[in-house]
Amino acid sequence: MTPLSPAAQAVLNEVLCKMCAGECESYAQMIAAATLRAAVDQVVPDEGHALPIHIPSAEWLRFDERKKIRAKFLAIAAELNGTTPYES
Repeated sequence: MTPLSPAAQAVLNEVLCKMCAGECESYAQMIAAATLRAAVDQVVPDEGHALPIHIPSAEWLRFDERKKIRAKFLAIAAELNGTTPYES
């Protein structure tokens, strides 16, 4: 089998982990949630919780918007798993 990209491997790892733990009733929900979590890590990576104090306001607004987008995707993934949202 051809080696997977880091994003594809992250999805597979998440699905396998959840399957082994028996944490989700529906495989389709589990796969969708794992895919969302892997995608959000690639598209809107976790940047931590704070930026340096002295940054332009426009940069702060972009940072805040990215955090909100990430949280929305993670909330959808959590809903699919029937759990509460978390940061990876």
